Amino acid sequence: MESSNLTSVTEFILLGLSSRPELQMYLFLLFLMVYLMILVGNLLIVLLILMDTCLHTPMYFFLANLSILELSYTTCVIPQMLGHFLAERKSISFFRCAAQFYTFLFFGIAECYILSVMAYDRYVAIRDPLRYSVIMNWGFCGGLAAGCWVGGFIASTVDTMATFQLSFCRENVINHFLCEMPALLHLSCTDTSHVEMVMNVLCIFTLVCPVTFITFSYAHIINVVLHIRSAQGRKKAFSTCSSHLIVVMVLYGTVLSLYIRPRSLSSPKYDKIISVFYVAFTPIFNPLIYSLRNKEVKMALKKLLGKTRDT
Repeated sequence: MESSNLTSVTEFILLGLSSRPELQMYLFLLFLMVYLMILVGNLLIVLLILMDTCLHTPMYFFLANLSILELSYTTCVIPQMLGHFLAERKSISFFRCAAQFYTFLFFGIAECYILSVMAYDRYVAIRDPLRYSVIMNWGFCGGLAAGCWVGGFIASTVDTMATFQLSFCRENVINHFLCEMPALLHLSCTDTSHVEMVMNVLCIFTLVCPVTFITFSYAHIINVVLHIRSAQGRKKAFSTCSSHLIVVMVLYGTVLSLYIRPRSLSSPKYDKIISVFYVAFTPIFNPLIYSLRNKEVKMALKKLLGKTRDT
């Protein structure tokens, strides 16, 4: 009986951001522009890091991973959104929904871990600058980055298997623009308590633990910086961390407000607004934050532009 219920829904209807037909073309143009900005900004960051040897450091290695992850999880969602803005019937098959759910979680969770590793990298750079290159050697950095990707793979696999074992035998209309867990739980006609328990446990490992680690790292960083005697030294130390800290606050602020709360307080309209923010707008801010507040990236960009002009 459970198997027949599970397969009774073969597709879902995504209501999207708005049901008003007159807004669809405007939304299409807005999100097309947003997606192009995400592609250009993050690809440019990766290109600069690959081409400029001055950026071949652990900090920029992790930044390149961050940009690749942001490109990946936005590509899981925004192209489909663009298609649905122009389509009369906004449907997604059961298996495509599961695939989107899995890949979006995979890249999103890996990003949370990468941000934690970046905080550790900044801590080592400020706490022990003389031994930084020894501690953060390429083998260790590669292992940390691989661990972030593997962690995302494991957590997203567990979450996806738990969620899509539910029976969706009620309606198949999702009041959202993507297949995300809070929206899917509302559709299930079976007890979702075990899935919510899995989600809460995973939130501890993928959100709470990284946030706690980042908080402790920055507490130690601030303590070290305050003991630096020169004002210029303190300013330089804070400037190396400020970009990362802004990204962390923006991303975790939105994600925690969506996942770390009782289900009774969830609202489809609120969920969609929060999701739009971290799916579409956070990946735009990150390249701007890291390029506008970072001298090395700005210098690498000037070099690249100079080479293009010469050719």
